[in-house]
Amino acid sequence: MENKTDVQTQQRAFNSAFISISKLRADFSDRVIAPGDPGYDAARAVFLGGIDRRPAAIIRVADANDVARVVSLAHETGLELAIRSGGHSSVGHSVSDGGIVLDLAKMRDLQIDVRGRTAWAQTGLTAGEYTKAASAHGLATGFGDTGSVGIGGITLGGGIGYLVRKYGLTIDDLLAAEIVTADGQLLYVDANSHPDLFWAIRGGGGNFGVATRFQYRLHDVDKILGGMLILPATPDVIASFIAQADAAPEELSTIANVMTAPPMPFLPPEVHGKLIVMAMLVYAGDVETGERVIAPFRALAKPLADMVRPMSYPEIYPAEEGGGDYHPVAAARTLFVDSIDRPVAETILSYLRASTGSMAVAQLRVLGGAMARIPVDATAFAHRGARIMVNLAALYQNPDEKPTHEAWVGNFAATLRQSDNGVYVNFLGDEGAAAVRAAYPGRTWDRLRSIKRRYDPDNLFRLNQNIPPAGK
Repeated sequence: MENKTDVQTQQRAFNSAFISISKLRADFSDRVIAPGDPGYDAARAVFLGGIDRRPAAIIRVADANDVARVVSLAHETGLELAIRSGGHSSVGHSVSDGGIVLDLAKMRDLQIDVRGRTAWAQTGLTAGEYTKAASAHGLATGFGDTGSVGIGGITLGGGIGYLVRKYGLTIDDLLAAEIVTADGQLLYVDANSHPDLFWAIRGGGGNFGVATRFQYRLHDVDKILGGMLILPATPDVIASFIAQADAAPEELSTIANVMTAPPMPFLPPEVHGKLIVMAMLVYAGDVETGERVIAPFRALAKPLADMVRPMSYPEIYPAEEGGGDYHPVAAARTLFVDSIDRPVAETILSYLRASTGSMAVAQLRVLGGAMARIPVDATAFAHRGARIMVNLAALYQNPDEKPTHEAWVGNFAATLRQSDNGVYVNFLGDEGAAAVRAAYPGRTWDRLRSIKRRYDPDNLFRLNQNIPPAGK
């Protein structure tokens, strides 16, 4: 619970910025949540654990006009501004300490044009909500692998999910957007209107404004063949799985989690605590053909569990753990690698065995396909040639253990790194300016900084993986 001293301190800080909670309540009706209000702690909580920031106010905006008013307020007062879509920022950028949280949760309108195969979606929607609604028409846009993620953040960073090899990144299906910029203007952007800004928001994150609506392309995705396949983790199984995923038709996208088996009820007790490959597979095509494509994966070793089956696309999203009360604390890194052969697989297993975390995982995603056919300079996501994305994490509970797990994951990433020095911005942690720079290699960085100077010269939108304006 919030104590009285905390509330008074934050109220004084807020008032010193020439604004008061009472005025905000008058301006935004019942959509303001302040320290001491019922529901404040729940409203400031984000997905990741270990983040305990106390904003001076949380404003749940109702429309783009509200968004523009909050942006202008932050600009005028100098208060830190956090933008929250789904609250899944990998470093807690969805909440400010002492500033304003612009919460998009109430903006959930979705308009689907079935005949035109497009949809306009407000950015308070989650990927799961959008996917379920589109699936009612046999349609889909690719997002990530978690339904509770907000479409705002995942889209602006790129979007790598279960349809990445078949249809590309989320941004490859982004047709237009409405953006509130730092001066409070609502801009419609697409390939012809503010094309520089449209280029930048396709991978550049939340650096350029607040996205209030996106227009997406929809694809015919009715039944898929998908689900979880669990195999014993050996060097041969891991290397062969990656080779099979790379050689598979583009209709198949996979995520292989090499990890210690949790006590899942469908796994034999003797497997609990052992290293496994918990793979998620999605074949977006004819089910009969998909069975033939997935057969070699099943043949790599005797499956410990096989839940791959025909299903509707939304079913691939897992049920949320703990009813929304799951807030993991983790040390994590993301990187791209060129290949995973048997020696690399042995290294992965060696590091996982050495971890003292409550759970350690190496997630392997083979890329390519449609994602790789888009020119590198077409969007701000500049990793079109990346072959395999690797995400490493050690989960833990005791905050005192953080240095141990950070050292483990840092060494793990350094050992695995090959010729590709890039990182995926949506999985990037609090790793400093050099890591952000690695997310935007080559001329992409300079171009983004130039566009930032034009649309946000004072760096109002800085609570993110920040791209400073050129000249600063």
